[in-house]
Amino acid sequence: MKFAFFCIQKVLLCLALPALLGGLPRVAPAADPEHVFEPYQALLTRHLAERELPGGGLVSAFDYRAALAADVSLDLLAGQRRRLAEFDTALLETRRQALAFWINAYNFFMIDHILRNPDDGEPPDSVRDYGTLLSPYRVFELKLFDVGGRDYSLQEIELDVLLGERFAARGWKDARVHFMVNCASVGCPPLREQVYTAENIDAMLAENTRRALDTPLHLERDGKTLRVTSLFDWYAADFAARSGSVEGFIRDYGSRRARARLEATETIEFIAYDWSLNTPENLRPVLRAAGLEGFD
Repeated sequence: MKFAFFCIQKVLLCLALPALLGGLPRVAPAADPEHVFEPYQALLTRHLAERELPGGGLVSAFDYRAALAADVSLDLLAGQRRRLAEFDTALLETRRQALAFWINAYNFFMIDHILRNPDDGEPPDSVRDYGTLLSPYRVFELKLFDVGGRDYSLQEIELDVLLGERFAARGWKDARVHFMVNCASVGCPPLREQVYTAENIDAMLAENTRRALDTPLHLERDGKTLRVTSLFDWYAADFAARSGSVEGFIRDYGSRRARARLEATETIEFIAYDWSLNTPENLRPVLRAAGLEGFD
């Protein structure tokens, strides 16, 4: 009798379980491309600050010291690394999903490496501190970053995946990626407070490029000379493939202000890249030059 009653209870519970679960909030799986970067978003929300410059430019700074001092940071980093290591990249079925995912991965791994490799408890002065005299940019070549069970280097993510032959063959290659990946340096295009998604990636490709080119870190007029970021020197072939030339790229994707500066000049020079870490302290001179206060 007791056994029969138990069986009836079990059947009733099984029938009721779907309804009971239906009333609970749905937890998005980490494998979902739209939710895989939740721990990284939490880091950005806590420690990334953006500032708009006069004329529409944008700069941002990450507070590495505050992140190193926060107890939750290591858990967020570990959780994000675990999600990426377990992620199935076959789920990236569209151009927008793939671009958003790999750009986020690059930007996260750069921050992750800095926070897990401090210098006596302090952030390094520059990512070049992880290199050597003969190989100052070695950090970009290290295969330390696990995505789907395979170790990548930052260089592979940027040049072989995002800007590589496979994406090019599918029509996914986009030179504006150079204004989205962030190498944790003052000279980099701005890191953003919100992670990239399939929904926002096209708007952000346009916005980040335009707003970077409206900062003196990436484009400024000096008499008849236009001084532009060294990104245009290092990756000239990508910009030429997109728009025919560096000048064509600025015309296609720069603001009206940037285009006017281009048309008012006769020669182009490249701005020496500032490899100082993109901390609030190191970005303050840019803000002061624009008549603004710091990030606090």
